[in-house]
Amino acid sequence: MPRYEYRNIQPTLAAEKAYSAWIAELDAAFSKRDPEHSANVVRNALHELYLGRRYAPPAAEMPLAQQAQVHSFDPRNASLEPEYYGDVDAQKYAERKPLIWFWMMYDRSPVGLNHWLGFRVRAMIAKHVLKHIGKNVKIFHGVEVSYGYNLSIEDDCTIHKYVLLDDRGEIVIHAGSSVSDYANVYSHAHDLNDGMIVDNVKTEIGPKARVTYHATVLSGVKVGEHGIVGSMGVASKDVENFHIVAGIPAKTVKVKSIAPEEAQRAFAEKKAAQKK
Repeated sequence: MPRYEYRNIQPTLAAEKAYSAWIAELDAAFSKRDPEHSANVVRNALHELYLGRRYAPPAAEMPLAQQAQVHSFDPRNASLEPEYYGDVDAQKYAERKPLIWFWMMYDRSPVGLNHWLGFRVRAMIAKHVLKHIGKNVKIFHGVEVSYGYNLSIEDDCTIHKYVLLDDRGEIVIHAGSSVSDYANVYSHAHDLNDGMIVDNVKTEIGPKARVTYHATVLSGVKVGEHGIVGSMGVASKDVENFHIVAGIPAKTVKVKSIAPEEAQRAFAEKKAAQKK
């Protein structure tokens, strides 16, 4: 099986200059940690991204749908699901809400699918939203977080498109890990009898683990080093180091060939015992 490295793709020099200057401008503005200031920055930037002109309050003679559009660029006029949760830290979330709204709306804008720009825009926003973001982290479009302040993503991780990272409890994605398209990672669970009773727990991925396409990691689960959750699998229990799990609920189907000999031997003995 051949091994393919990623190609190096670059925009034109003029575009790169404009992109970098815009990101630096937003980065400086968001560094003030003032929700009102951030809301104004986001409102103005989204107005320019979507309508191609500077912000102006909607005029009374505008069609109502157009007025609604302009008002919705302002994060103060948007309501997001995590705001309704009773366990939210209101102050921490208020600081992050304008940036989370910008992240979501940027991804839905005409420029949101530009990968070179998008990786850099999201890394900049994540620096102000997340508990921690490491170096060389690539976040694709359509990724959603809950609170942001309970999410850590370490160095050299990749979060692919349309992933949900529910950090109501806490999520740590350790170095070198990958979460594939449409995967869900949770850190809270509801009581079976009373859905308003919520248990927030820490969920960990990796290091060097993979949660593959459409897979789900439930709250409190640790996917160990070099572990893999197979496509469509639901990891309801910890995934051991070097183990590949699949199915609903996910169970070990294989141990990686790079695993230590004792891990491979233990798995082989377990399989042999199950056949008896």
